[in-house]
Amino acid sequence: MISAETFLRAAKARDLSFFSGVPCSFLTPLINRVISDEDSNYVGATSEGEAVGIAAGAWLAGRENAMMCQNSGLGNAVNPLTSLNHPFRIPTLLIVTWRAGPGTSDEPQHELMGRITPRLLDVMTIPHRPFPSAEEEVDGAMDEAMAHMHEHCTPFAFIMAKNSVAPEALSPPPGVPPSPGDFHDLSTSGQSIPRAQALATLLDVIPDKAAVIATTGKCARELFTLADRPQHLYQVGSMGCASSLGLGVAINSAHTVVVIDGDGAALMKLGSLATIGAQAPRNLVHVLLDNGVHDSTGGQPTASPGVDFSAIANACGYPKAHTCDDLEGFGQALAAAWRGHGPHFIHMRIAPGSMAKLGRPTLAPMTIARRFRDFLVNA
Repeated sequence: MISAETFLRAAKARDLSFFSGVPCSFLTPLINRVISDEDSNYVGATSEGEAVGIAAGAWLAGRENAMMCQNSGLGNAVNPLTSLNHPFRIPTLLIVTWRAGPGTSDEPQHELMGRITPRLLDVMTIPHRPFPSAEEEVDGAMDEAMAHMHEHCTPFAFIMAKNSVAPEALSPPPGVPPSPGDFHDLSTSGQSIPRAQALATLLDVIPDKAAVIATTGKCARELFTLADRPQHLYQVGSMGCASSLGLGVAINSAHTVVVIDGDGAALMKLGSLATIGAQAPRNLVHVLLDNGVHDSTGGQPTASPGVDFSAIANACGYPKAHTCDDLEGFGQALAAAWRGHGPHFIHMRIAPGSMAKLGRPTLAPMTIARRFRDFLVNA
């Protein structure tokens, strides 16, 4: 058994002080210590996949990072680990607990995942080792993990057994209650515009130093077709993680961060809005282009016609939210977003369909990620 301070001290000595995750009782001492440490950041997520996205965003902003979760939640993280971290080559230290590990009895819901946890990591080609259980093992374990992540730019995992870390009290910083949200409905019920026109409007007025993250599918492809810039990240896969990526970037960067989301993607990880509202990054502008369909897969309808996204954003702690459905209203909402402190939410209803001659990013995801990171760190 080690102390949480020993592990955290070793992590910080290697510039790793940003953590995201979802709690597990095995992780309680370590999470409590990170939350209580003034020099570390912990972002509690609503799902493990969201936590992976937040940690990946922190790396894009120049931070070493870790994601902590129970092994049952590793299943929720498979998609972003394989379709975000892997293609973009984003290294993240995973600390995964081992409920129902060898020789232990546990609740029935952990039995199968307990048997397959190491094999699941193997299938995802994520190297792993036991979480250090003795003080003298910590530095060597951290060196092994960091060496792999720096050389291969992919995740490395510690598998944590029960009672690996001594109990630790929680001393959370005082929270700030969110202010009531401010909502503006600029809708006119006029003729909807296509997504490409909305993107072109955004590109015309966006600040020069703003970082832009476009959700997976035709949104990212249209943005690339309209204008390719170093500060653009074209998400592939990891559907629903654009907002968590944006959060991880925003709380680690002074740049304005614009997330261009879609209705299907936002609905997939709607809990991310609560995390963003709780973290309250003032430099985040969350634009949801809502065409009511899964456009990349043939136009199947989403549930968005019955969803008031702006009301949800306000309820989750976004101080400003706008709903619009034409260029004039969209322009007004964007102008307001550049003026005041965020996070801002803009729900723009658009027409289904995409550009006739729609290209795809011609750069490899790894190249896109590194030029985006260079922009954030150096611009």
